[in-house]
Amino acid sequence: MKLLILDRDGVINQDSDAYIKTLDEWIPIPSSIAAIARLSQAGWTVAVATNQSGIARGYYDLATLESMHARLRQLVAEQGGEVGLIVHCPHGPDDGCDCRKPKPGMLRQIAAHYATELAGIWFVGDTSGDLQAALAVDCQPVLVKTGKGERTLAKPLPPGTLVFADLAAVADQLLS
Repeated sequence: MKLLILDRDGVINQDSDAYIKTLDEWIPIPSSIAAIARLSQAGWTVAVATNQSGIARGYYDLATLESMHARLRQLVAEQGGEVGLIVHCPHGPDDGCDCRKPKPGMLRQIAAHYATELAGIWFVGDTSGDLQAALAVDCQPVLVKTGKGERTLAKPLPPGTLVFADLAAVADQLLS
């Protein structure tokens, strides 16, 4: 199975330090939507693992989150692709869950869903937490410079981290 796992905010859509709280605030990065569609058409399964502590903080509800993900699926489908499993962590940073990145619980959920091993699977994110989650389950950490990526790049990266301008560049590499 050709599996690619993506973080959401900052990789697929624009990020905000004030949280993405409404469907109107969920603004896709056009090249990312096209990249997911291209990968899907080429036989890749593209899954998403996203921290969504705004739910725990009361900034938005599960229905709003689901509307954002429905919009993501619709946009990718309009370009001839599909999005695989989307998992989210609704917990706050102090809730002690196993799913909130940098913990690898969501990545394990995706592996269990697809009955596959995570070793070597690319996990694309824009934060140190994403890269740490990848390392915890032997995924290949991949940093994109979109979202918080430039900020993350200013700090030391885990050894072996691959760096790309954006998700479209990741897709170009995987499809070459």
